[in-house]
Amino acid sequence: MSDLKFTKNVPDVAKADIIELDDRIQSFYRGEQDEEKFRSFRLSRGVYGQRQEGVQMIRIKLPFGRFSADQLIRIADVADKYATEKMHITTRQDIQVHYVKMAESPALWADLEEAGITLKEACGNTVRNVTASPAAGIDPDELFDVSPYAYAFYDYFLRNPICQEMGRKFKVAFSSSDKDTGYTFMHDLGFIPRIVDGKKGFKVVIGGGLGSQPVIAEVAHEFLPIEDFIPYSEAVIRVFDRYGERASRGKARMKFLIKKIGLEEMVKLIEEEKTAVINKKYDIDESAAQLASPASRTDFPVEEPIDLGLYEKWKASNVFAQKQEGFFGITIKVQLGNVYNVDARALAKIVKDGYAADDIRATQNQGFLLKYVREDALIPLFNRLHAIGMVKPGFDTTADITACPGTDTCNLGIASSYGIAQKLESVMDEEYEDLIYNHDIKIKISGCMNACGQHSAANIGFQGMTIKKGPYVMPALQILLGGGFDKNFQASVAQKIVKVPSKVAPNAFRAIMDNFKNNAVEGEYFNNFYQRKIEEDKMYFFSILKPFTVLPEELPEDFFIDWGDEDKYVKAIGVGECAGVVLDVVGTLIMEAEEKFALATKTIENGNWQDAIYHAYNSFVVSAKALLTGEGVKCNTQIAILRDFDTTFVETGLYKLEDSFEDTVTKLKKVEPSEEFAQEFYANAKAHIEQIKKVREEQIKRLSVEA
Repeated sequence: MSDLKFTKNVPDVAKADIIELDDRIQSFYRGEQDEEKFRSFRLSRGVYGQRQEGVQMIRIKLPFGRFSADQLIRIADVADKYATEKMHITTRQDIQVHYVKMAESPALWADLEEAGITLKEACGNTVRNVTASPAAGIDPDELFDVSPYAYAFYDYFLRNPICQEMGRKFKVAFSSSDKDTGYTFMHDLGFIPRIVDGKKGFKVVIGGGLGSQPVIAEVAHEFLPIEDFIPYSEAVIRVFDRYGERASRGKARMKFLIKKIGLEEMVKLIEEEKTAVINKKYDIDESAAQLASPASRTDFPVEEPIDLGLYEKWKASNVFAQKQEGFFGITIKVQLGNVYNVDARALAKIVKDGYAADDIRATQNQGFLLKYVREDALIPLFNRLHAIGMVKPGFDTTADITACPGTDTCNLGIASSYGIAQKLESVMDEEYEDLIYNHDIKIKISGCMNACGQHSAANIGFQGMTIKKGPYVMPALQILLGGGFDKNFQASVAQKIVKVPSKVAPNAFRAIMDNFKNNAVEGEYFNNFYQRKIEEDKMYFFSILKPFTVLPEELPEDFFIDWGDEDKYVKAIGVGECAGVVLDVVGTLIMEAEEKFALATKTIENGNWQDAIYHAYNSFVVSAKALLTGEGVKCNTQIAILRDFDTTFVETGLYKLEDSFEDTVTKLKKVEPSEEFAQEFYANAKAHIEQIKKVREEQIKRLSVEA
């Protein structure tokens, strides 16, 4: 084991996680770990392979994007020590650092845990970072602050056994109002505040998602009382875990499960699953989120703005009145979400000096939001932000482009996201200056179809692709239009229009903007304009953009060089790690089943009946999958595994069981998670594991003879 050091501030449960990661890394270096199995393990600890060989991206999990000034300083210090001179804000309110040596990731994690920051379940087939409207708590449109509920969700499901190794990732969002500023429409599970007869609750949507087949979430409940939302969420995740696709990663999201069985059946399964949830009601401790109050400072220096013209633009586009009278929210535009560590520390110092509340939020459009700024502090705050380059106007406007890292660091990147984003922003700065006030049109760019840049949720979206010309390949961009929101905040998915060489994308963008400017009705939102025009002529936008798809016989040399690059484009796609990898090696699966059973033993000894039941359940499923894999049976979902095990082993007499295997294992959803049932279910799992080993020995002999 490496020489890990922990302070008293690191919780014991985090120490155990960090030590386990370190042990597994050392074991991997010794050649004792299967590479694919190890990859799945490290991903769920936030350690993600990047495009450059031998280094990792580390994803730092920040529930609802909230962190304190001291935590921001700690992240900057960690980045300097283990990574590079800058950090990256993601579209899911995480912070990522790059170029970290894998062997140093446990020490990096330990340093973060001292400040109350975790990497646990930041990647992999888990419940990912819980996101929320950045302005939650100060939003004039909100019914109540969703921050404590987002934190409660994070806290309840972190390290929860029901969501450690699902078929795919699971994403959750909270929005402050019907304007859906948390983007619940594109999440597996989303919550929007409601108050009915004086009682708090949520409108609940499920089954949204982006990627290659984007889907808008459907309404599952118009009103779910506050005390029901955690138990309900657990039931949803349990159903997804059991019925969700396992074999095909491309179909292993909630949206595909709902498409397969229908929303009505999904709601029915969720209701049935509630029996197995130990907490029938769950009271939320709103103080647990430890949200900051306004800074006590009330005296600020009397100053003039360093740049009066810039101050006026900044105040008009980056400052808004909070619902709390006399206070303002300040938004900070961060190009491409990249922040130098030295500037992050300077921002933290401004907060610590009392210019804003010690409650900084990372935003989904890759910026920052400061809260509780007094009116007297606006000019001195502007001057201090100006000194660190954080007063660029146009936050969350057309001129504030969202983009994933693309080919800079991501294995799956096909074309540059950063390069074209910078080019388009420069075009707007020079030719469309008024767009810094336009909150209607949002531009989002992804380097591939996986949509980390959320291009299919954009009014104008770009997706990285390629075009072949003779023996050469050039970088290209698919242009999509009409995603995001219309004037009534109704969400829609962007539609693909044309694919153009990356080098002509700026001119295609000019054509879109000029057409909108010349043909839109005064005050018309872009999406309403888009919808009106395609209803008049479905080929309207294709006709506008088709000229940019025509390639001349002799292409300029720069067509083969991507934006932001100097060398000729080379298509190089690595192995993506967005959802982890499932390994179907029989022996490894049996060992994994034994690990699950060991966890069941530990939790039942501690009197944790619900967790013990679920660990035992997992040992049933994984061991059954092992034997089915040995027979060449495709294992798509957990429920299919249980049914196929009956057909392949129980009904043929290869496995001795009086009842059906499916009924035996799924009993956990029909019976309250009491001590009596936990002991019974645990004993059955123990007997099952013992019989599995014997059946496996017989299987090896039988298959050897048949071979």
